Amino acid sequence: LCLRPVLYSRMVPVLVALLFLCLCAEAVDRSNFKTCDQSSFCKRQRELKPGQSPYRALLDTLELSDSRITLQLINDINKVRLLLELYRLQGNMTRVKINELKPLRPRYEVPDVLIADPPAEPMAVVSRDENGVVLSLGPDEQRLIVSAQPFRLDIVEGPQVLLSLNSRGLLSFEHLRVRKDTTKSTAVDLGEVSEEEDKPGMWEETFKTHSDSKPNGPTSISLDFSFPGVEHVYGIPEHADTLKLKNTDGGDPYRLYNLDVFQYELHNPMALYGAVPVLVSHNSQRTMGIFWLNAAETWVDISSNTAGEVRHCRLTGSSDAPQTDVRWVSESGIIDVFIMLGPRPNDVFAQYASLTGTQAFPPLTALGYHQCRWNYNNQEDVKAVDQGFDEHDIPYDFIWLDIEHADGKRYFTWDPQNFPQPKEMLQGLMDKKRKMVTIVDPHIRVDSGYKIHNELRSKNLYAKNKDGADFEGWCWPGNSGYPDFTNPEMREWWASRFSYNQYEGSMENLYTWNDMNEPSVFNGPEVTMHKDALHGSWEHRDLHNIYGLYVQKATAEGLIQRSGGVERPFVLTRAFFAGSQRYGAVWTGDNAAEWGHLKISIPMCLSLGLVGISFCGADIGGFFKHPGPELLVRWYQAGAYQPFFRGHAHMDTPRREPWLFGPDNTALIREAIRQRYALLPYWYQQFYNAHRTGQPVMRALWVEYPEDQTTFAIEDEYLIGKDLLVHPVTDEGAKGVTAYLPGKGEIWYDVHTFQKHKGAQNLYIPVTMSSIPVFQRGGSIISRKGRVRRSSTCMENDPYTLYVALSPEGTAEGELYIDDFHTFNYHKEKQFICRRLHFSDNALTSSNLAPDSKFTTAAWIEKVFILGAPRPASVSLTTADGKESAVEFEFDSAASVLILRKPGVNAGADWTVLLQ
Repeated sequence: LCLRPVLYSRMVPVLVALLFLCLCAEAVDRSNFKTCDQSSFCKRQRELKPGQSPYRALLDTLELSDSRITLQLINDINKVRLLLELYRLQGNMTRVKINELKPLRPRYEVPDVLIADPPAEPMAVVSRDENGVVLSLGPDEQRLIVSAQPFRLDIVEGPQVLLSLNSRGLLSFEHLRVRKDTTKSTAVDLGEVSEEEDKPGMWEETFKTHSDSKPNGPTSISLDFSFPGVEHVYGIPEHADTLKLKNTDGGDPYRLYNLDVFQYELHNPMALYGAVPVLVSHNSQRTMGIFWLNAAETWVDISSNTAGEVRHCRLTGSSDAPQTDVRWVSESGIIDVFIMLGPRPNDVFAQYASLTGTQAFPPLTALGYHQCRWNYNNQEDVKAVDQGFDEHDIPYDFIWLDIEHADGKRYFTWDPQNFPQPKEMLQGLMDKKRKMVTIVDPHIRVDSGYKIHNELRSKNLYAKNKDGADFEGWCWPGNSGYPDFTNPEMREWWASRFSYNQYEGSMENLYTWNDMNEPSVFNGPEVTMHKDALHGSWEHRDLHNIYGLYVQKATAEGLIQRSGGVERPFVLTRAFFAGSQRYGAVWTGDNAAEWGHLKISIPMCLSLGLVGISFCGADIGGFFKHPGPELLVRWYQAGAYQPFFRGHAHMDTPRREPWLFGPDNTALIREAIRQRYALLPYWYQQFYNAHRTGQPVMRALWVEYPEDQTTFAIEDEYLIGKDLLVHPVTDEGAKGVTAYLPGKGEIWYDVHTFQKHKGAQNLYIPVTMSSIPVFQRGGSIISRKGRVRRSSTCMENDPYTLYVALSPEGTAEGELYIDDFHTFNYHKEKQFICRRLHFSDNALTSSNLAPDSKFTTAAWIEKVFILGAPRPASVSLTTADGKESAVEFEFDSAASVLILRKPGVNAGADWTVLLQ
């Protein structure tokens, strides 16, 4: 939400309004946010240049157990000792942890992100001498080489170096220390540690008017990684930038620090709302990943060379080989890094999912269209908008209410004038099989008449300031407290607030949106919480980036608990971290009605998919400003083929419901939304697969074509699953687009015309305003529904249409997944249907992939389109009981499409269709 002076219904203190005037602008005021030079720890660490590392491995301290190897490191300059822990993890991963051997006090280690303690496998010492140790990593001649002086780690496979740590000598660990002006009575025996010179910003730091007291002093950490043979690295969202990460030489590093950055700029490494410290490297031979488990402010430097460019500290012997160096710098905590060794893209996704979990499986309705605005004014407004969709024959599933729906920005309440009968409103939506989302933000109005605030204060569940009093800051309600979501007791209490007897007026078709959970503090440094605020014994600086995850986690658990553990939740969050995929959806924040923001939504969501978060979307039309009809139509067309599909707008913009731009544009938007609803079975299938495997729903082309270098930097088109290729039109006035169709020897079918095109080519596609270029891969079978109704729930038992796109060999493969679309019974009770659909030798069969599952469906197969088929003389259907019957069909010879009409078999049954 934009920080702005105009508030509806209830005025907050003049100070807040003046603050809004200072903060709200046409675009982001970059001076409100730090550069690396303005962040003292980043500046200190960046002053360290590549060279010989001062760290030495003390090989005589090596200890080997069943699960790990430990080894001490010493900094030969300051004599500080570190403890190195090495783990060989199941699934072709290596974990490296580095901490102080004897810290003055514990350093923060991130909890709750890993779904379990990763199972380790035994490591063996292959050889050792005075220069180092060689350890076995198990398969394929993989070895971990520990070099003693200077300290360095290399992971090799046979003769090939896969990855090196500290090869550039940039390991740096600012040890906890006693301030020099500390009296002798409080000094601590530091043993052999040498006294070091204090530098600016080590013990206190000021940014603008904000002072950061640093009672623990400097605590930052740094480590470099080198990828020989690699030119392309991806990930570390969230940034409004290209899919392929850019060189940061000569500019700022990429920053990971969850911030409320409204109307953000494009194509720069500034921090945005979320931070996932996962980087993926890729070349035509191998894909690998780095997961830097640290929740403090983090900066990531990328230094890449192309083939033939000579580089300092080159690992490979030839200057013809490319190399990418990545350096991570965090303000506090320890070094805890997981190296995911692939070797294929899907292996990396599975490895990361084994650590942090997979995408939550959403209810089907969440994959439909969502209509949102800041704000729908009252119950009558909600009813009118809902009726507008019916009057214009446009389906939708959710209508959303922003902050104005609550009584004076008191969350878990309703404005008594504008929303006096919320249950009546919700029941009206339920009668049409539709749902609502209300916003519940994690800043709580400080008001003695507000039950939520009083309970939080009485239970001592607020975060504290550096002096131990409840932390307070300015946000939408005015003076606000910030619950300490890092506290399990707080999360449990928050979850209980969503029960129907606590959240008065709520019903089972009400779901939740967590905004402003970076956390946003209007009068705080960089519009967020002071780093010296306290969460129990930990400073906010230690855990800032995980705060938003905890908010979404507690909210999702509340929605599950209110149903007795039966119903799947839907929760949208703005701030996120590694593991947030387990709790719901994210969106790309406060974008603008500009063509550049439409374009950037693609690489932003692709980047999130690469690091586990599949449920991503951008505000359709742009949150700020007023889109023209062409931009709005093109955005609906693009959004209909992205995972989270929501229209949203700022309160200062003119209303933009889909029917307000004239009948021609209404028809175009209607068609885009209807295409989304027809394709819901395929979307649902992809989310089920993502939930099972960790593979992204919306994925970069190189994920499926990892050896095709043409795909490595493509970011204006993408795949949904592996079988649909989408190239949205994102240029104003476009008369055509050029799509790259990957796959030598493959074919792609235009889903609208059924025209067939060869793979491994750039295809120019003329476009009109009705065009949405989408292609189905030859060799695939996709399920759709041809009867689009007012909501997805209305369509649950409607029949399916199968689209069988034949490969050059005349074969095709696909799946059909069905459950009750909203509960956990698919998992708890094995109540689901999973069918294998297979075409070969002129026969299409449906067979059961889950024989022990227990579920039935009323849905049936209504039509089958077979693309690229020859004309048959007859078509027959054989069911599981051996009964055979003729199937009505027609053949389009111009398009080579065979259409089978009303096979009439149940979608969960065994059957075979034979073309003769």
